[in-house]
Amino acid sequence: MHYLDIELEGIDEHGTEKKYKLSDFKGENLILYFYPEDDTPTCTLEAHKFRDALDMLKKYAKIIGVSKNDISEHKDFQKKHNLNFILLSDVNNELKNAFNDHKKYKSDIERTTFIINKDGNIVNIWEKVDVDEHIEEITDYFKKH
Repeated sequence: MHYLDIELEGIDEHGTEKKYKLSDFKGENLILYFYPEDDTPTCTLEAHKFRDALDMLKKYAKIIGVSKNDISEHKDFQKKHNLNFILLSDVNNELKNAFNDHKKYKSDIERTTFIINKDGNIVNIWEKVDVDEHIEEITDYFKKH
């Protein structure tokens, strides 16, 4: 199965549960970021940075966060931290495993961000993300492309 067709439970920016496929977003650029777990210190910092940069980043792409947490954990995480983007629940690692094939390093995805263009192609990958500098890296990428 192609990664664009994998269907996962998710919540939108308002906490509404919905099933998503990445193919639902064809025609839009995506910032798809994988993170280990909801409400841990580094994952929360990363989510805050995406949340706080949303107004700037949405000029370029839609933000989607993905972790192994289930929907109820995502809802709590989103509500507690006022997250304003989609969170997908990849409890069986389907999406994670599909994206692992596209990485340079075949280690676990842990904290990796993919840019997917309007045609559904992966055009950039950041592995082992440095949370403090990541928003700037993404913004620089879009300014250059």
